[in-house]
Amino acid sequence: MTNDILLITGASRGIGAATARLAAARGYAVCIAYRARRDAADVLVAEIAQAGGKAIAVQADVADEAHVVRLFETIDRELGRLTALVNNAGTLETQMRVDEMDAARINRVFAANVTGSFLCAREAVRRMSTWHGGTGGAIVNLSSAAARIGSPGEYVDYAASKAAVDTLTIGLAKEVAAEGIRVNAVRPGVIDTEIHASGGEPGRVERVKGAIPMGRGGQAEEVARAVLWLLSDEASYTTGALLDVTGGR
Repeated sequence: MTNDILLITGASRGIGAATARLAAARGYAVCIAYRARRDAADVLVAEIAQAGGKAIAVQADVADEAHVVRLFETIDRELGRLTALVNNAGTLETQMRVDEMDAARINRVFAANVTGSFLCAREAVRRMSTWHGGTGGAIVNLSSAAARIGSPGEYVDYAASKAAVDTLTIGLAKEVAAEGIRVNAVRPGVIDTEIHASGGEPGRVERVKGAIPMGRGGQAEEVARAVLWLLSDEASYTTGALLDVTGGR
């Protein structure tokens, strides 16, 4: 068993998949957690194995506490004691104004983006913390520039959920700093992934790129590199940080 064991939630595509590829290339044994895209997760596991890395895929809805517990128990059994977590799983829904949203939509967004991050962080801390007999570790939460922009007219609920992730990052970082765990967040800006189609506008990157100082959308790999830096010993004195990867926006 390797000494570096990483769980990435929502890892079958987009930023999660890019992070899994890069982490595996750097020597992590990776658990790719996915909610529905088993086909994509299996392809990614095979790709990593072909490149000489180690990965497993586990189905889990992070908004479901029983799923999260089962996910972490599977990692314990198949890979070993977790040393790193990337809370990447998240969702957004079709663009609309707040005065059009119902409670069911808001609850779905917060369950995946906030409750899921809390539950996974809880299980990770129970394994990493020196207070629990662990040897330390690192957690990176995927937030969003939306947390400070607000996403008016599009998805204020998503933006608010990511602001909650920012606060989770800051609070948990302080809570476990003396227990060998660093907790940071990456806040991507407009990144060219499938998530924009989930919001009802597949071409959103092209529409908004003029408002980005660098004049383009970002790539998932650019976010992955920031995540891996925060997980690494190069960031050994960094905790409670919110790192924007936004092209200057």
